[in-house]
Amino acid sequence: MTQSARLRWNGGAIVGGTRAGAVRGLRISAEHVLAESRKRVPIEEATLERSGTATLDEPSLKAAIAYDTPYAVRQHEELNYRHDAGRTAKYLEGPLAEQADTVRAIIAAQLRRALRG
Repeated sequence: MTQSARLRWNGGAIVGGTRAGAVRGLRISAEHVLAESRKRVPIEEATLERSGTATLDEPSLKAAIAYDTPYAVRQHEELNYRHDAGRTAKYLEGPLAEQADTVRAIIAAQLRRALRG
């Protein structure tokens, strides 16, 4: 008795699905880090907190998180400023470093999901 099998390789769909998963993972990760950093942003009137955005450049697979006020950088870098409890300088740098494992897990989960079809 002879058995045969036929395999059809659809590499283009796999690459496309993987890229879509990476894009989705990056977007979710950037929003996650933004949410974590908003918990630490120095707050007076919440202008700085509300200015936070997460963006994604799909062609380069790069995500960015930014706060857009004239004083955002100074508030981030000035370690001697006094802040309310739980609010700190390095409000973006700290959460980004602390959430690195979570970011990797989110991206990996989205890649796995994309590969499952």
